[in-house]
Amino acid sequence: MSVELKLDGDKLTAYLTGDIDHHTAAGMRAEIDRALRQNSIKILTLDFSGVTFMDSSGIGLVMGRQKLACELGGRCRVADPPAYISKVMKISGIGRLCEIVDTRAPVRTGSHRAGGEEQ
Repeated sequence: MSVELKLDGDKLTAYLTGDIDHHTAAGMRAEIDRALRQNSIKILTLDFSGVTFMDSSGIGLVMGRQKLACELGGRCRVADPPAYISKVMKISGIGRLCEIVDTRAPVRTGSHRAGGEEQ
């Protein structure tokens, strides 16, 4: 378990890696909360791309950070959760509290027909 924080102006990204369970969530929560309180954060992004396992403690981690971010005048979003974690988050209702984004999705610039003509 680890969390790496990156501050960029009024944006804070928490890169979460490893397992998120009862034991590891407490440390992650403390580090993220400290950074939220010490800075004027408008957007907190919890990057789940490096998470290998998550139990209900992960849902609590997201819900608590979302609540704190809102109390401090910001908002929270979840980025790049693995497929099974994304499914758990959607079922649990996290998607109603936080935006869930996939920053790994390829950007489409338009469709092309054979011969180079755009559709």
